[in-house]
Amino acid sequence: MKFLLILVCFILSIVTHAQSQTITGVVNDSSTLLPLENCIIYLNDSRNRTQTDKNGKFKIDFANLSHTTKLIISNIGYESDTQILNRRVHDIIIFLRPKQLAFSQFVVTGVSKATLIKENPVSIVSVPLKAIEQATESNIIDALVKNVPGLNAVKTGPNISKPFIRGLGYNRVLTLYDGVRQEGQQWGDEHGIEVDAYNINNAEVIKGPASLMYGSDALAGVVSLFPYIPSLEDGKLTGKFTSEYQSNNNLFGNGLRLGYSNKHFLFAARGSYRVAKNYRNSIDGRVYNTGFDEKNLSFLFGYKTSKGFSHFNLTLYDNLQGIPDGSRDSLSRRFTKQIFEGANDDIKNRQLVSDKELNAYQLSPLHQQIKHYRAYMHSSYNLRKGDLDMLFAFQQNIRKEYNHPTMPNQAGMSVRLNTLNYGFRYNAPKFHNIETSIGCNGMLQNNKNNDATDFPIPNYSLFDGGIYFYGKWKYSKWTISGGIRNDIRQIKIEDFYVKNNVLTGFDRQVNINDTGNAKLQYPRYRKNFGGLSASLGATYQITKQIAVKGNLGRGYRAPNITEIASNGLDPGAHIIYLGNRNFNPEFSFQQDLGASAKFKNISAELSLFNNHINNYIYLKLMVDENQKPMTDGQGNKTYQYQQASAQLYGMEAWLSIHPVALKGFLFDHSFSMVYGFNRKSQYSGEGINGEYLPLIPPLKLLSSISQKVNIHSKIFKSVTPKMETEFSAAQTKFLGLNNTETSTASFFLLNVGISTEIKYNKLQILQLQFQVNNVFDKAFQSNLNRLKYFEYFNKSANNRSGMYNMGRNFCLKMVCPF
Repeated sequence: MKFLLILVCFILSIVTHAQSQTITGVVNDSSTLLPLENCIIYLNDSRNRTQTDKNGKFKIDFANLSHTTKLIISNIGYESDTQILNRRVHDIIIFLRPKQLAFSQFVVTGVSKATLIKENPVSIVSVPLKAIEQATESNIIDALVKNVPGLNAVKTGPNISKPFIRGLGYNRVLTLYDGVRQEGQQWGDEHGIEVDAYNINNAEVIKGPASLMYGSDALAGVVSLFPYIPSLEDGKLTGKFTSEYQSNNNLFGNGLRLGYSNKHFLFAARGSYRVAKNYRNSIDGRVYNTGFDEKNLSFLFGYKTSKGFSHFNLTLYDNLQGIPDGSRDSLSRRFTKQIFEGANDDIKNRQLVSDKELNAYQLSPLHQQIKHYRAYMHSSYNLRKGDLDMLFAFQQNIRKEYNHPTMPNQAGMSVRLNTLNYGFRYNAPKFHNIETSIGCNGMLQNNKNNDATDFPIPNYSLFDGGIYFYGKWKYSKWTISGGIRNDIRQIKIEDFYVKNNVLTGFDRQVNINDTGNAKLQYPRYRKNFGGLSASLGATYQITKQIAVKGNLGRGYRAPNITEIASNGLDPGAHIIYLGNRNFNPEFSFQQDLGASAKFKNISAELSLFNNHINNYIYLKLMVDENQKPMTDGQGNKTYQYQQASAQLYGMEAWLSIHPVALKGFLFDHSFSMVYGFNRKSQYSGEGINGEYLPLIPPLKLLSSISQKVNIHSKIFKSVTPKMETEFSAAQTKFLGLNNTETSTASFFLLNVGISTEIKYNKLQILQLQFQVNNVFDKAFQSNLNRLKYFEYFNKSANNRSGMYNMGRNFCLKMVCPF
């Protein structure tokens, strides 16, 4: 650490005081000649960026102008433009051509600087703010699933969605918030991503190994979320109010954002509150204990110059979430609730849940509370040669799960996870069209069990670090990029004892000096993991409209704490986990091929992938001598982690039809499919009896058609009717060994909606949208729905098993800037 501090001080000491230059300009629509608001303006060799104001004007400062410095201008619905700068030009006028593409053309995730997607060999999708705001989903991950082929979510009710990329999830998908890796016990099924969905300005999804830049836990890819950062330098206070209602679970959501920015200082304050009842469908009615109550608060303070910026951020997340268990009356199929414990609790003869409880916003005493606090500093500055990017963050995640009906204030599980993140990256200046970067990042982590009765994971400490080198060479129509990285991870566990508490009858943790009559649940453990990651890829621009790309990537992932050491019940997941201390790291080798074409009337993309994983870790249901699942008195099943070789392959395709002759018309289609195989020799040719991997999404086809109609009115600016369809094929290639999974039928969903832009004053546009999801109230179960497997009877009265996904849902949403 001392060496890193000395190195940073040395690099900062060579910062020059070269005279900065300011570029001003205006951006107009080439067809209407009207000014364009909210265009993104950035420099290709700097992290500086800004946006145009309501009059299309912008101003951007930079320090080191070279012959390769370019100004890139982009806006949703327009072709991007690039201007080569020189010292004689200080004011420019830019005209952007309208188009009908849905996604942004540049990304910043997984690369050293902002890069055009067509020049990035890795499969990546950028989702802009407009697409996020138009989604009527219950959480941010579900909104991204609608916009990114190959991205799916494992769900435990409307507000709990775990991102899965190409059949892989949990600790194989790294989630970033403003560049900070999200650390919040992400191995668990039963809670989602701890972020404020109303504060996400845009998102990027890397599909495939991204270990080169991020190390362990990016084996399958990265979901990168970017919060709102004020960029206009007009010195005015601006804001945005978002409000929505969803009829299915009576969700009310409100979010408020304020922002201010001048030439040097910026500030933002953001808050939101969302509350929902139990969701419903035509089979189950109200699904008991799936409601939630979520609060968010965040602050940003920043300082910027022509040489760079420093941002200091604080975020607070607090979520009360129901814990469904699926217990029911055997004949009526009405939900029941647990009111007794242990031997006194007969799971098949519990008390019925009343209609009043089913329709209440108040959560059951059996629920969980997730708190997440985040404070971080992000700085980036131009040096005499190159630029330096630094990131420091502290996170605290507190997770409590209450599962004792006789003692509702006693947590069954209570863990506190502290994480200190760090990252440095030096981007060298360009040399003969070659860009290079060197960096290091990692984290220090400490987990502690607090007052609880169940201890599925031990107390532990973790150190993680990696150093990498990245390079990109661009010549003519070719762009070649890649790099190499080395990681180390050290995990330490001390002896962990539990004994019975005579006052409560439950277990409690005891210290090392009080081990009489205690059980050693977790023996002392020391283990170092490490591995090399690498990537090499190329893109070739065949014509201005057509590009092809290919990439080879080796990824690395160290086993997480639950895979190594778990030994007990996770109350929220209703699973008894058993780990394995002898696991080795996972290593993947993935090959990607892709092609994209963008014409005036049509655009398309195609991605093919093949991924081999050594030491793949997965869960297997444990059975007794009669081949029946091993359960405790409350019906919680036991799963043990296993390790084997695996292979996943598949494809994604996207087609967008946007005829120039039909202005405002958009017809989009996305297609994705993935197959996953356990390559352990004993399962070869066994089909559902062990050959297939768990939690593999079936073939999926999404389509949407919309027509934006501009209206010449003093009140309405435009009206856009829209229709969406979703087809999910049957999943017959599932892990059926010991009934770990079951087959899933196909389903087809229809959504319809309409949105409008309303002029509520001379300068601002209010967005109002109404949508009906699952118009025909289709009863369906996704194979990634964990509630599908919450069933306690071998055969039910209505021949239905488990719980179904959400039924018809009327959604109303308003976005009001001011």
